[in-house]
Parts: sequence; structure tokens; C-alpha cells
Amino acid sequence: MELNYPIQRRKSRTVKVGDVIIGGGFPIAVQSMTTTDTRDVEATVAQTRELFAAGCDIVRLSVLNHAAADCLPDIRKQISKPLVADIHFQYKLALKAIAAGFDKIRINPGNIGAEWKVREVTKAAKDAGVPIRIGVNSGSLPEDVLQQYGHDDPRSFVEAAMREVAILESLDFTDIIISVKSTSTVTAFWAYHGVAERCDYPLHLGITESGILEAGTIKSSVGIGSLLLTGIGDTIRVSLTADPIHEPRVARQILKSCAVTNDGVEVISCPTCGRCQIDLIPLAESISAKTEHIKKPLKVAVMGCAVNGPGEAKAADVGIAGGDGRGILIKKGEIVQRMTEDELETALLDEIERMTGEEVKRDA
Repeated sequence: MELNYPIQRRKSRTVKVGDVIIGGGFPIAVQSMTTTDTRDVEATVAQTRELFAAGCDIVRLSVLNHAAADCLPDIRKQISKPLVADIHFQYKLALKAIAAGFDKIRINPGNIGAEWKVREVTKAAKDAGVPIRIGVNSGSLPEDVLQQYGHDDPRSFVEAAMREVAILESLDFTDIIISVKSTSTVTAFWAYHGVAERCDYPLHLGITESGILEAGTIKSSVGIGSLLLTGIGDTIRVSLTADPIHEPRVARQILKSCAVTNDGVEVISCPTCGRCQIDLIPLAESISAKTEHIKKPLKVAVMGCAVNGPGEAKAADVGIAGGDGRGILIKKGEIVQRMTEDELETALLDEIERMTGEEVKRDA
């Protein structure tokens, strides 16, 4: 059996969103979206900052109406990182977002309206140097495409996206990012592959309406992860029916699991069994929470038994293994300290600080 490993990322052109470069082999960018009323500037700015702090590279805001659009300049003044305006139905909202200095516009081909309206938005974006994401999803497929292929057919998504691409290209506009998000992981998988075969524009990955926190995390991990493992994807958003602060956290874990990034602390821990003789679950959760902000790559093991724990912890950069009230600290495969169970967390956190040069969150 011949293995084509490692998988090579699809070659895509680059598109700049503020100071973040999408595509072209650059790091896969993480996105999320605010859930605040954009007309509430203070709340929107606060949540946007929280999302960036949690690991987002780009944050998208909903522009529901003209009152929301009129607040965009004030938001822009307070946030210097890349912002995207999410536009549905009213093309004039996109024009206001561009004028406000937003870094990207997202439109849906099925609901922005007449072709001339798309042309107006495109001209304004081109003049301002603002890219456009063509956002096709399950709820925005053109009626004639649905009649031809059906709602869950990947060809519906590919046709809708490429139709919109053709309009933008006819205006000599190529600062394009494409997404074809379905609620079905299977449909999304083949739709993204279909678009990837038709063009070299960067692709924004996601599974739309994936569900509540646990179910949505699993569904998004399967859908996005399967695409990343086949080399497809330049930026991702995990869509959850939950506090959006979870979205960049899940996205980062997907990227780590697919080995497309090694940024930050990765906590590996055993699933526990009857051999576990320490209170492992809260210990692992605490260490994860106190190190999730650290940027330097580091694999940390938290193991709870004397049988497999020491050996498994040796596969990490640093780790602990405990049992029957005692424990050990392991660094680069060597036991460097023995201690009581109560001392394990502090010893591990101290070592993480020494190895990364970054402070952990002691009060998390």
C-alpha cells in the first residue's frame, strides 16, 4: 500500500484581510462571529476583544440593518484587528461597511439581490482594496439551482459559488474567498472538493448550523477535520449554538489534531479507568484552563496511573503521572521530581512557565 504522506495543502492564491494573509500556504486563520446586537457598540467591542483574546485571527459582525451599519465606524475605531461585515439582502449595508473601513465583506449569492447590486458592492470593494467572501450555505442556494440538483447535492453549492465568482471576475475582481457550508458534513466535504477543482481561490471552511456545544463540536470536527486532512482549507470557523468564546477554542484543537499547527499548549490526558488513583479529571481541566492562552508550542501530559502513565507522559515535552497519593514530574522523558499528589499541579505549572517563558493563569 502506497501512502501519500504527509498530505500537501492545496495551492491557493493569497488574499489579505487586514494584516492576516489567507491562502498561499500561510497559517490557517481562525474566525468567529459576535452574537451581540451590533447596535450595542460597547457590548460588541467587548465581545470582539474576547474572541481575539481566545485565539481568533478574524472576527465577523452581523450587519442587520442601517442602524447597525451606522455603528460600524465607531466599532472600527476601537478594534484594530481584522473585522468582517456579514451582509444579507441589503447591498447598501455592504457599501456602508466598506466605507467604515472593514477588512472584508461576506455576502450570500442567493439573497443579495439583483446582479447590478452585486456589481455596486464589487466596485466599492475593489476601490477600497477590500476582499469579498462568497458565502454559500444551505439556506442561500438559488432557486433554479435547487430545482436542478436538490438541496443536499454538493453540485448545488459548487454551481452557486462559481456563478458568483463569474460575476466578480467579469468585473476584474479577484480578491475572493469562498465558502460552501452545508449542515451536512458529507455534502460540505464534496462541495469544497468540487470548488477546489474549479478554482484556486482560498477556501473558508465550516459546517453551518452544526448544533449545540457538544454535538456541534463533534460535527464541526468531523467536517472541517476531514477537509484539512485532505489538504483543503485556508481559514476556518466553528459554528456553535453556544457562547462564541468556545468557537476559537474548538477551532484551535481541530488544527492541532490535524497537525496543521502546533501553536500553544496541547494537554494530553488519559481517559481514566479503574487503575486511576488520583482525582485526574479536575486536575487536567485546571491545567488546560490555566495554559490555554500560551502561544509557544508545548505538549503537556496529565496521567493518572502508575501502569501506563509514566510511559505515556514521556511522549510529551513535560508531564505528570500520579497514583496512590504520590506523583512524578517528567521532562523530556526523564523523571525530574517526585512529590505528593497535592504538589503535582503547582510543579507542572512552574515547569510550563520555565519552558515557555510565559505566565500561566494561576487563578483560572
